[in-house]
Amino acid sequence: MALHRQRHSAEGASSSCRPNSQPRMFIQRNPLEGHERLWNDYFAQPPIYPPNVFRRRFRMNRVLFLCIHSAVETHGDYFVQKRDANGRLGLSSLQKMTAAIRMLAYENCPNAWKGIYSGHVNEPTIILKAVASYDLWIWHAFFGLPESHNDINVLDRFSVFAALAKGRAPPCSYTINGHKYTMGYYLADGIYPSWVTLVKTIPTPHRKKKQHFATYHESARKDVEHAFGVLQARFTIVRRPARYFQPEFLKDIMYACIILHNMIVEGERHLYFGADQFNYEANDDTPSEPISRDNIPEFIEFTAQHHRIRDKGTHSQLQADLIEHLWNMHGQA
Repeated sequence: MALHRQRHSAEGASSSCRPNSQPRMFIQRNPLEGHERLWNDYFAQPPIYPPNVFRRRFRMNRVLFLCIHSAVETHGDYFVQKRDANGRLGLSSLQKMTAAIRMLAYENCPNAWKGIYSGHVNEPTIILKAVASYDLWIWHAFFGLPESHNDINVLDRFSVFAALAKGRAPPCSYTINGHKYTMGYYLADGIYPSWVTLVKTIPTPHRKKKQHFATYHESARKDVEHAFGVLQARFTIVRRPARYFQPEFLKDIMYACIILHNMIVEGERHLYFGADQFNYEANDDTPSEPISRDNIPEFIEFTAQHHRIRDKGTHSQLQADLIEHLWNMHGQA
């Protein structure tokens, strides 16, 4: 009986290693010809396709594409052209980067995470919160929370206001209607809390001044929707269902698309009216401080700043001052 079992297992092992009667088909590809066609179509002087076609297909101009290509080829070994085990040259760096850009431009939700990532749209979704200006530049982005979270939950985890409470925000000082303010503000809808850093619209304005304020407020908030729309139009992978399984992969993809989006905006900002008002090179040079568990002055200042941000009285005063300011500037005319 034992001998029979040994024979059976040996026969099974030999049959499993038996070569397939239909070997895999090898398709002879010529990546060098593909590189030459790509080069002649878009990168030669002069190329076959004009600059407007290049921008439509690559989502950016040729100068920016080549700048990114040079950087990723230097930084990442994957984008360097290599030889395979037989010594044949593989895809060129231009071919690899073109494929990466086209993957971002095409469509791609994690089914295993469907429960927690499903919200009011009844589809598994991950939230992207961003701060954008009217020139489409995305200044802050926060991505990764499931759609089951509401706006208040997301706000509590948004790093912008955490940095502001720690005193790491750019200096800001302005006077409106005779009152001085030392914190910048963001435009938001009515669901958000009454913070000094959030100026909300008026849901049902009755007087002309408030109606005028609500109109200007809502028109300015459309800049964010416009930025989202342009981001989704450039990189369809942001809008379509994602094939990737892990949310961490999706986060990397989202931030990569936002970085590319900002690079495109920076390269074309001379085409936008009033875009010279923004300083895109501003960096946070706040030095890192050693960690202390004592009741130090920095912690006391953090707590005080935390309460100042949530001061409802200052929030109401700022909104009233903005209403008067906009009315005096445009409403009376």
